[in-house]
Amino acid sequence: MPPDTMTLAGHNSEGMQLVCQHASDPSASASISSTASSTSSFWSERTGVSAVSKTSSSVTPVSYGATGVQSFVHSNVPHCKQYFNWDCGLACVLMILQASGLPNCDYRILRQFCPTTSIWTVDLAHLLRRFGLEVSFFTVTLGPNPAYANESFYMENMEDDERRVSQLFVDAAHVGIAVQQRSVSSEELQSWMLSGGCLIIVLVDKRKLDPWLAAADMCLPALCGMELGYTGHYVLLVGYEAVSQEYVVRDPAAERPDLRVSAAALDTARRSFGTDEDILVVSNNGVAATGLAGA
Repeated sequence: MPPDTMTLAGHNSEGMQLVCQHASDPSASASISSTASSTSSFWSERTGVSAVSKTSSSVTPVSYGATGVQSFVHSNVPHCKQYFNWDCGLACVLMILQASGLPNCDYRILRQFCPTTSIWTVDLAHLLRRFGLEVSFFTVTLGPNPAYANESFYMENMEDDERRVSQLFVDAAHVGIAVQQRSVSSEELQSWMLSGGCLIIVLVDKRKLDPWLAAADMCLPALCGMELGYTGHYVLLVGYEAVSQEYVVRDPAAERPDLRVSAAALDTARRSFGTDEDILVVSNNGVAATGLAGA
């Protein structure tokens, strides 16, 4: 299945290696485990340097006056591409783990911890916690949403997933995942990115994120009598620029590591029917305490 139609709940045979491309070397295809230990961590608590004031090549902060940071990009986050129609979430997790400088982490280990090919956001939250990362999970629905029972994207696996996913939500608090049932505003999302201390996985409707697919979504049903439904996809936010109002995104289905997505387009894609507005914020202790607690 081509990248622009990749979904989360489909099934394909395994066997291909995941290729990891670093922003500093797009042609690199070295093993994941060897690159993880050499990648500098973006966490301020690991480096001993404030993420917002850090001026190394791993981040690109630009200040404006007394109001804060205008632009912040974690440029050291590698670009890990997906190869199946269900593993975009795993690729996003792998990008975060490599950027965190965690050794001995590769795609095979992620598959051992998360053996299903019907991957939900709560699966990714638990996977990140296994590696000791601090995770805040925002969603408007706790557990499988019954409104999706007849949605073609979810229909195949909903019955099998319902019990497993519901239990993962119950277990979340016990393993230290902070779950909040609420929508995240545009201002909050931008503020968290500009803080420089977190990476954010967002579930989107890919057709709403891609302008070509969005145009097809509007035109094809009328012209051909086709009904184009929800196409779930995970992307990783690594930065935000306030002047242009654009996010810097690592998309596991894209060929290029740095994609620019307008704030308006991302908001439309992440709030579409089918996403439950799922967001995972992976942060250091400082950001979790000041930016997310009690939000």
